[in-house]
Amino acid sequence: MVTVALQTNYTRLQKRLSDLATIGQLSCGGVRRTAYSPEDLAARQMVITAMEQVAMDITIDAAGNIIGRYPGVQDLPALATGSHIDTVPAGGRYDGALGVLAGIEVVATLHEAGQRLKHPIEVIVFTDEEGEMIGSKAMAGNAHDTDGEFYRRLDGTPIQTCLQRIGGDWDALTTAQRTAQDIAAYLELHVEQGGVLETKECQVGVVQGIVSLQRYRVTISGRPNHAGTTPMDMRQDALYAASLLVAAVHDVAVDMPGDQVATVGYLNVTPNAANIVPGLVDLTIDLRDLSLETLEVMVQSLQQRVQAIAAATGTQIQLERQHAVNPTLASPRIQDTIASVCDSLGLSHYSMPSRAIHDAQEIGRFTQMGMIFVPSQAGVSHAEDEYTSPEQCGQGADVLLHTLLQLDELT
Repeated sequence: MVTVALQTNYTRLQKRLSDLATIGQLSCGGVRRTAYSPEDLAARQMVITAMEQVAMDITIDAAGNIIGRYPGVQDLPALATGSHIDTVPAGGRYDGALGVLAGIEVVATLHEAGQRLKHPIEVIVFTDEEGEMIGSKAMAGNAHDTDGEFYRRLDGTPIQTCLQRIGGDWDALTTAQRTAQDIAAYLELHVEQGGVLETKECQVGVVQGIVSLQRYRVTISGRPNHAGTTPMDMRQDALYAASLLVAAVHDVAVDMPGDQVATVGYLNVTPNAANIVPGLVDLTIDLRDLSLETLEVMVQSLQQRVQAIAAATGTQIQLERQHAVNPTLASPRIQDTIASVCDSLGLSHYSMPSRAIHDAQEIGRFTQMGMIFVPSQAGVSHAEDEYTSPEQCGQGADVLLHTLLQLDELT
């Protein structure tokens, strides 16, 4: 049974969220704090100060991850929480930031109550989640790139310089790796970034896991020709083939049971002129599901449809896999604990996958992982009007607090 006497301070959490949002605030109301920027550095210092105010010991590892540690009463692996504070170029104030600041609020609540857990608590600010996730990848031992070229910024700045700015060290990157002997469990609070919880009228999402992702680049080659003089039965129209493929991608997802998703999010037409039959189309296909087996079935079905479309349209269609990320399943025990805490706090909950990528995906590769979602108004995220109410943020922080308390007893 969960003891509900402890409650986080919703007002204090909201103030910290508001204060952090002023760093990198745009005139449109959004927030721009790209990793390694002056705004990112200022935000990192604000978070470090907040950690110091609640008696946390601060370290910065070689990947630039900020680790605030609230000591436990026993020499045990840590219970960790956190997220990121970098943003997309024009983001909102809750994505990532809520997980970090709610973790600090949990520690503040315990510190005010004069309470320490058996396990240490670590609140981690991961480096560059919105870019290449070098912070969580390095912690999981998956930051493989000997010369760092993969992590080079769009403006050409080397990763070596970037990490040096924030107190990291590229040459010592392997020292950032952690194991289950260091972190017994990782729990991340995050805004949903979708509209499922709001539609289901549920207060908390219990995350089943973070989905696998496969992304393909598709090149459709036809023959450009005069739009007026080329009869329909003599065309090799790349855009017509692409339209059939877009429909096929949709059907691959909806024609089988499950929660899988499939998206064509980018399409480029050449020569892209009103009076020319399109001769070339580039597009991308994004497939996501918790099950690798399901994704393989989707890919096989898609390949069959591609062959049929190419034959019917007289075009050539090439699929090249660009990106693949394996799924990370949440610990069943942590899922059960989150659900139990929600019941005790009188909060409705819904079991769901995360179709967005989070640092928890990497951390869950070496230790038990769980995630807590709270609603995003209208499902909006990565935008200036991203919004989760103060009450919803506070409820998420309370679930985080009491789940950590339960895991401290169970682990």
